[in-house]
Amino acid sequence: MNSSVQAYRGGVLHFNDDPAFAGDAYHWHEDGLLVVDDGRVIAAGDHAQLAASLPEGATVHDLRGKLIMPGFIDTHIHYPQSDMIASPAPGLLPWLETYTFPTERKFQDPEHAGDVARFFLDELARNGTTTAMVYCTVHPESVDAFFTESSARNVRMVAGKVMMDRNCPAYLADTAESGARDSEALIQRWHNKGRQAYALTPRFAPTSTEAQLALTGELARAYPDTYIQSHVAENTDEIAWVKTLYPEARSYLDVYDRYGLLRKRAMYGHCIYLDDADRARMVGTGAAAALCPTSNLFLGSGLFDFAAADGARMSLSLATDVGGGTSFSMLRVMNEIYKVARMGGTYLPALRMFYLATLGGARSMGLEGTVGSFMPGNEADFVVLDPQCTPLLARRTNHFEALEELLFALALLGDDRTVFATYSAGKLLHSRSESRA
Repeated sequence: MNSSVQAYRGGVLHFNDDPAFAGDAYHWHEDGLLVVDDGRVIAAGDHAQLAASLPEGATVHDLRGKLIMPGFIDTHIHYPQSDMIASPAPGLLPWLETYTFPTERKFQDPEHAGDVARFFLDELARNGTTTAMVYCTVHPESVDAFFTESSARNVRMVAGKVMMDRNCPAYLADTAESGARDSEALIQRWHNKGRQAYALTPRFAPTSTEAQLALTGELARAYPDTYIQSHVAENTDEIAWVKTLYPEARSYLDVYDRYGLLRKRAMYGHCIYLDDADRARMVGTGAAAALCPTSNLFLGSGLFDFAAADGARMSLSLATDVGGGTSFSMLRVMNEIYKVARMGGTYLPALRMFYLATLGGARSMGLEGTVGSFMPGNEADFVVLDPQCTPLLARRTNHFEALEELLFALALLGDDRTVFATYSAGKLLHSRSESRA
């Protein structure tokens, strides 16, 4: 008898809490089984306990020797910047002017936008990322192209049209009114359609007038289950610029707060130079931080302060920030965030890094209970990691005494090659196996 149930046997790991603050934060089954049906998780646990309960005709995929865990969640990434990743510049602001803005100009062409969107989503899948918060360009066509492609793949994505009505090239500028009007139309067209959700996306405070931020705040109140995404406190030159533009604001973060843009489902990239009052405000409003170490190191922006953030109990997640970030790989992000933390005097265990890339991202986005773990009923987004993918990683992981050692090796030595397969809603998105098992 045939059954629609699919079961995946291998090492199974997922989280129920942040290991930094909970002693029993994860579920690890060395010989585990993930059971999936109709795009959702049915069960996850020990193979010995679950195998007998599988229905007759269920398909069992043998992935022993590999690690099965929830798909990675990238909470800050720019899909239009795929084509200008790894562009040289002495800092954030000249990098924007020289490379970013000219590249984004091309996205008024739907065909070009669609081509980049397909490449971008392929790269996410190849790197094990199943959910992302994505910046499009100022052009509504760029959003339509992205959501058309992500919807066809049935991947859970959040994206939005960038809004900027000053301090940018005229060919990329909208107005406060047109930015709000276009954003509302896109919300109505795409938000909560299938697995797609919309993010109100003022690029960053220097490129929006007070009128634009005020209208964005009105949209945030009118559509309270939408997302908000922007940048804050990334670079010292940027912060000084914001002070000249918004002299009445207490801080860079306060600019957004004044317009009602701090709330649950608000994600702010970087958050390097917040003070204690800012951190308390992030926590009090439910806003979250997307940590972007590869970008921060590449652009020389600074080092995130884990001790201060954890002291305030900020909601944290990990992000690639392509194209300021130099890789689509969340494993590469873990590699860099570990070093950033060490330079600031904080030790990040691998367990916490994998939490931040999975359940931490889901919690920050308000998606716990939907993605980010293998709790029954969650959407079956997962990645299969191969510790034998390179000679060095294989040699290191052939002798480990604890799960932490295995995860640490994957984080510090892994990259896109480590991703054996990626699944979204139970469907295979990417596989490097010839058998596509």
